Amino acid sequence: MVSNQTIHYKTPIGTAKIVGDENGIQSVSVLDNDFSACLPSKQIKDNTDIPACLQECVMQLKEYFKGERIEFTVKLNPQGTEFQQRVWKELLHIPFSKTRTYLEQSKALGDVKAIRAVAAANGKNPIWILIPCHRVLGTDGSLTGYAGGLWRKKWLLAHESPVKQQSLF
Repeated sequence: MVSNQTIHYKTPIGTAKIVGDENGIQSVSVLDNDFSACLPSKQIKDNTDIPACLQECVMQLKEYFKGERIEFTVKLNPQGTEFQQRVWKELLHIPFSKTRTYLEQSKALGDVKAIRAVAAANGKNPIWILIPCHRVLGTDGSLTGYAGGLWRKKWLLAHESPVKQQSLF
């Protein structure tokens, strides 16, 4: 039997909790930094602290946050219903620095009327950033619902933007 490994990795926008095993990454979620100190799993200090099955995920997230990675190749193993799996698989087709609306996502799945179900499945995405649900916007282009908080969604979209806003002051 394969047992899950869990680590916590500090990112620029919070602590990522990464769970997976030899079959792939099952979840990447974000926690507020304030809670990371009291978590029972290991905080990583260097690569020797990372279980082998999670090393590639951590390396790819580090590269992403440094601006060196635009595509993830780590093996994924999210747990969900058949419909959720279809929605999450379709999210993987949204290119880096691009967005889609929930309506476009529903159309890509072949059922415009499923927009609410698609939005609900998006909200249940267990693998933060690697399955890019942050790239889905409201039909009017607005930032809507994000489990990690709208400020993180905005940060991620800005991070992926080919045009970087410079501060005037």
